[in-house]
Amino acid sequence: MALNPTPAADTTPFIGEVDQHLISEGNHYRLYEKLGAHPTEVDGVQGVHFAVWAPNAQRVSVIGHFNRWNGDLNPMHLYPGCGVWELFIPGLESGTLYKYELINTQNHRLPLKSDPFAFQCEHPPGTASQVYDLEQYQWNDQQWMEHRHSQHQRDVAISIYEVHLGSWCKIPEESNRPLSYQELGDRLIPYVKSLGFTHIELLPISEHPFDGSWGYQPTGLFAATRRFGDPDEFRSFVDRCHQAGLGVILDWVAGHFPDDEHGLNQFDGTHLYEHEDPRQGRHQEWGTRIYNYGRQEVSNFLISNALFWLNKFHIDGLRVDAVASMLYLDYDRKDGEWIPNHFGGNENLEAVRFLRRLNEEVYLQFPDAFTVAEESTSWPMVSRPTDLGGLGFGYKWNMGWMNDTLRFIARDSIHRAFHQTEITFGLLYAFQENFMLPLSHDEVVHGKRSLVEKMPGDLWQKFANLRLYLSLMFAHPGKKLLFMGGEFGQINEWNHQQSLDWHLTEQHNPNHHLHCGVQYLVGDLNHLYRTLHQLHQLDHESDGFEWIDCNNHQQGIISFLRKDRAGSAVVVVCNFTPIVREQYQIGVPEEGLYQEILNSDAASYGGSNCGNSGTVQSHPTPFHGQRCSLSLTIPPLGCLILQFDS
Repeated sequence: MALNPTPAADTTPFIGEVDQHLISEGNHYRLYEKLGAHPTEVDGVQGVHFAVWAPNAQRVSVIGHFNRWNGDLNPMHLYPGCGVWELFIPGLESGTLYKYELINTQNHRLPLKSDPFAFQCEHPPGTASQVYDLEQYQWNDQQWMEHRHSQHQRDVAISIYEVHLGSWCKIPEESNRPLSYQELGDRLIPYVKSLGFTHIELLPISEHPFDGSWGYQPTGLFAATRRFGDPDEFRSFVDRCHQAGLGVILDWVAGHFPDDEHGLNQFDGTHLYEHEDPRQGRHQEWGTRIYNYGRQEVSNFLISNALFWLNKFHIDGLRVDAVASMLYLDYDRKDGEWIPNHFGGNENLEAVRFLRRLNEEVYLQFPDAFTVAEESTSWPMVSRPTDLGGLGFGYKWNMGWMNDTLRFIARDSIHRAFHQTEITFGLLYAFQENFMLPLSHDEVVHGKRSLVEKMPGDLWQKFANLRLYLSLMFAHPGKKLLFMGGEFGQINEWNHQQSLDWHLTEQHNPNHHLHCGVQYLVGDLNHLYRTLHQLHQLDHESDGFEWIDCNNHQQGIISFLRKDRAGSAVVVVCNFTPIVREQYQIGVPEEGLYQEILNSDAASYGGSNCGNSGTVQSHPTPFHGQRCSLSLTIPPLGCLILQFDS
């Protein structure tokens, strides 16, 4: 490697006129193929081509060990029309650490900057970028990609296991280190597969300097974090997920970025990526910077990044974080701390245009992938097509359902009779969006307690309530999401610095049968959800749901039907009291034998084994507006799912 390399002379520009035009107008959706660091050959000489957008800089240089971090040795050349600086440096190769040195228009050196398009970053706390060749990996997931292409997402079961890779499991014998991408492939994939989930959702894996942000304050949007391995090792993890029949969803952060000096903040000495006015450009609560979505090059940068993960890493879906913070100009702001739009309202019209454009490009270029909005308000038509006035997302997290039902299930059973509408209210709007039911990481941190610790009562009742609640979620209309630890009744709330409490499921733990029982239940719920069309086929259509009875507040029982497109139904009955209900009559549509295909109180789940011995015969007595009726034994704090035996 040359100590003081110089630019190659008389070479063909890497960025052509078409590229320059697309960059300047903000429509270059494969921007990652031109910007960043790319190992290449020019005139028979191997080296690396560097390109960075910094239109307001007076000079930009590539620096690294190869030139003793001296910005005078490798200045870049500017394309004035699009503001991109580029340089080919011969003799460099993959693995080279580098940064950009920028001098602003006042002739001041700025803090050294990481490459916004770096494909690999130095392991934190290092902040340098690293040359990496993304063109070498050979994928082995052709069968999955073909299968994914043939899926009709609205009709399929989607059950997501949400994971923070750094704390799913740690190795105590090795200073409590997290698993690598390779080790996660060996352990996480078969575990999630065994429980019957369809997808793994990863908290943000884009490079980020601060562990405590959980990845939600990224500085390297195009780089999978080095904490667990290199980019190809992450691609191997995705590849292995696909070969095991699991989709992969990334949490994607386009709402803000941290103000670390090596990142995007005042990148070229000006507010290039962010708004200059803090009333528009700074998050009050998070202390982070807000992207200027009205600047075409900035929205192009973000959309290009979304497409990058779908293209280069075969990601199946993107969950867009904190959409509400993007949509509202007054988000977390008091009067006088925000600037209205030109109509005088609080809607961020530039962010709306960005989100619509994002979803249009994702579904145009990757129609078999999907997007999910974490949107916590009543903004209309989040998951409706843009040509109908919607934002264009495939799905929206149902935060209202999550908040209402968690509030209800945390109440002592004696008080639930006065609040049963908290369980039933969500059905009034359940089909206005393509909803996903989230029990996410946000609900089990910062003093909120774990799922099982939210439940009232003694230990047995806590676990019975958890089993009941999870059963209700899987029977309720909407796609499913469960954060790691919830599937076995993790006692402690989630701490990103600690591993999940896997010892709870081991034989030496006196309550292991309760924790393992929840695991078995989740596996069975996933199996039923995936195999029974009634439980997933019409998740987003009112024809797939019908109340049997939602008004029995005093006895704390609700019952409903879930239907498929052919009209076939399963019966769901939930008892929110710790009292066994015997000879309890409900209406059903068919006369004949009903199979008790799930009982959350089964002994194998840690319950009391109260139920109907597997089957129950209906009678031709009309009830609840149905043609026939069943007389059931409903277990305490239990959920029954029954299927007509045709």
